[in-house]
Amino acid sequence: MSAPYTGGCQCGQIRYEIRSEPLTLYVCHCQECQKQSSSAFGMSMPVPRAAVVILQGQPKQWVRVGNSGREVSCLFCENCGTRLFHNPARNLKITNVKPGTLDDTSWLRPVGNLWTRSSQKWVVLSEQMLNYAAQPEDFHELFERFRID
Repeated sequence: MSAPYTGGCQCGQIRYEIRSEPLTLYVCHCQECQKQSSSAFGMSMPVPRAAVVILQGQPKQWVRVGNSGREVSCLFCENCGTRLFHNPARNLKITNVKPGTLDDTSWLRPVGNLWTRSSQKWVVLSEQMLNYAAQPEDFHELFERFRID
């Protein structure tokens, strides 16, 4: 797969396009992602914020403080509730796309696990992935591994 990538919410009210390649793809096991996804983890796919183009609809925004103590702007469909993007205040150049909202997810291969100290006990973490007990200080290792894989 290569850019552009398209996606949208469950009800189809919001459609978007990503016009550049992702920087990385990782799984987050923090309690906020567990709650947000109603599952054992969430996934994030950082892309340049300028590369995300809303084609249809307008996402609603909610701001929260994450487990890392940092502010995150969460964008979702106000009709069906699908979480689409997270915009971290710590890096205004990045948008974390929720990759399950992509039209084609067949190519997704996460390279790391974040917040493993709060992962569900039944989740098996691959030793071949980068694993972090909490929020990494820097994401360069995740970016590099994604380029290699």
